[in-house]
Amino acid sequence: MRRYVIFGLGATALSLILKRLYYPKTEETQAKSLSTNPETPDSATITYIATKSETAIWSLLQQGKGYVILMRHALAPGIGDPPDFRLNDCATQRNLSDEGRKQAIKIGKTFKNRNILVSRVLSSQWCRCLETAKLLNLGKVRPFPILNSFFSNYTTASKQTAQLRQFILNNRSTPGVIVMVTHEVNITNLVGNIYPKSGESMVLRANDKNKIEVLGQIQAV
Repeated sequence: MRRYVIFGLGATALSLILKRLYYPKTEETQAKSLSTNPETPDSATITYIATKSETAIWSLLQQGKGYVILMRHALAPGIGDPPDFRLNDCATQRNLSDEGRKQAIKIGKTFKNRNILVSRVLSSQWCRCLETAKLLNLGKVRPFPILNSFFSNYTTASKQTAQLRQFILNNRSTPGVIVMVTHEVNITNLVGNIYPKSGESMVLRANDKNKIEVLGQIQAV
């Protein structure tokens, strides 16, 4: 009997190993594994949820103080980037589609129509993020490396997420809204099991207790 038990356990282990080899994680499941097994964060920067309706969120943003928009880039078909990806060469990257460019323009117009004061526009250095940020037309776009994707290299995930948390804490009193264009994995690793679609945004703010509030989501247009 013991021989059969050992054999069964060995077969199970082998099947799990083969499953990992032949069924690599998608962008979404990789983000989920990070968010559900994160390193223990500093107690001063723990993110928690205080969800509000989208109508209420727009009203808060009109007050314009300490709010951060963490936006996933507009529509760019595919997952990850090609094997020959180079950061300084857009031709080697996954880029916005025509629909994605139109989407980014519409999102920017929505902010303007709602009279949202944008103080800064920061972006990942990936071309699809920079193009999204520029097409929003909400102000000068500044490349911000801590927003760069770590989909292909998770060794920097914890450090970048910690830097992003600290940035939000440091800007709790900054007038106007800060718009940050980034990637799904970056957003999910910060806020937990939420997977924004292309063009969707999470709205965050640091409160007076040194905690980061995730106020809710703005749907893509």
